Amino acid sequence: MALTGTQGDDLLRETLALVAPGTVLRDGLDRILRGRTGALIVLGLDPMVESMCSGGFELDISFSAARLRELSKMDGAVVIDPASNKIRRAAVQLLPDPSIPTVESGTRHRTAERVAVQSGFPVISVSQSMRIIGLYVNGRRHVIEDSDTILGRANQALATLERYRVRLDEVAGTLSALEIEDLVTLRDVCSVVQRLEMVRRISQEIREYVVELGVDGRLLSLQLNELSGGIESDEDLVIRDYVSAAERDHNALADVLARLAALDSTQLLDLGQISEILSPKGTQVMLDAAVAPQGFRLLSKVPRLPQAIVERVVTHFGGLQKLLACTTDDLLSIDGVGEQRARTVREGLSRLAESSILDRYV
Repeated sequence: MALTGTQGDDLLRETLALVAPGTVLRDGLDRILRGRTGALIVLGLDPMVESMCSGGFELDISFSAARLRELSKMDGAVVIDPASNKIRRAAVQLLPDPSIPTVESGTRHRTAERVAVQSGFPVISVSQSMRIIGLYVNGRRHVIEDSDTILGRANQALATLERYRVRLDEVAGTLSALEIEDLVTLRDVCSVVQRLEMVRRISQEIREYVVELGVDGRLLSLQLNELSGGIESDEDLVIRDYVSAAERDHNALADVLARLAALDSTQLLDLGQISEILSPKGTQVMLDAAVAPQGFRLLSKVPRLPQAIVERVVTHFGGLQKLLACTTDDLLSIDGVGEQRARTVREGLSRLAESSILDRYV
């Protein structure tokens, strides 16, 4: 029972969280490794799993690391129900469909892969000879590594994220200044979207490491939040600023983001590929063509301005240059914008315009 790509990724992520350092299940797995024994553990029980179980005995006891270790000494699989935190079967022989293809060679690993595919539940296989923990989820095998190895890769990715974030801030600041001066080209927009997507991808990779590290990833999580905060909303705002009004509804924006996410690493380096996604369908793409923002991104930087008001203001003026040229009285004509909020918008835009120009030329 294979799951779709997104569902399979979510299940793998949830399972990695279950076996991360600091959890009771990981403690039990570490005890099995230290005891130099193997294990076969199914994380779920339903009629399908029951139909594959032969022999052994039924249990209904609370899960603990010590119990998992002792039950794994016996020659058979252990079935756990994570939802109820119970051990439900022990010392059972699992008989999955032998026609399910597998790339594994060992009996325990072949059984683990087939049970995972047939049941849809994650299966853990602890190798006695190689002393590794294999996790089988939705037809995929994931080796659970020690924290030091994962932290090494995570710190390398974090250093890369820091460099990309610095470059992103530079191109985003340049875009803001060009927007104020009405000198934006499609190339400038694509450069910002490219950097936003790169930072988002690196951040997502580090988030996977954080999940797998469990309690050992707390400091990494804090660093990640500091470096990647607001990336998703920034990418959404840039896209809303430059797609046509006909493509600005939620579904269309989600489609643009999905198409950006579908680009491989080589395609992402090509600004032409990004420009085709951002440009209206059927139009000729010219990277040096002038484009004009709606004002969503700049207006969202004004403090204490609700998103609903941002929407009304942008819709009313229909472009950033008109918004920059508006007066307080012009803003008062918009529903929901009172005198205090009108002054906030007017003064906030003036400060943003001034700081953007200074940052660009000073």
